[in-house]
Amino acid sequence: MSELFEKGAILNMAEMVEYSAGGIISKQVLKNDAGNITLFSFDKGQGLSEHTAPFDAVVEILDGEAEITIDGKSLLLTTGQTIIMPANIPHALFAKQ
Repeated sequence: MSELFEKGAILNMAEMVEYSAGGIISKQVLKNDAGNITLFSFDKGQGLSEHTAPFDAVVEILDGEAEITIDGKSLLLTTGQTIIMPANIPHALFAKQ
């Protein structure tokens, strides 16, 4: 599998986002034993249902707004904000915009 993102190159994730009406697009940036980095885009009303991961997960809002739920507590994040979701704790994401 060829790499989508070149190591050692400057990346501008906000410019790399693609959108799909009514859908979700994901691009794998990096995958190794330490974890994964995935660039997601969600159309308004789309999201990821509650789940857990064996490692911390970081969400950075590049554009729009998302409701992030961690262990039953909902938070609204907007463009430019980042949150770390702890490993093994249920979390979910819902795109508000």
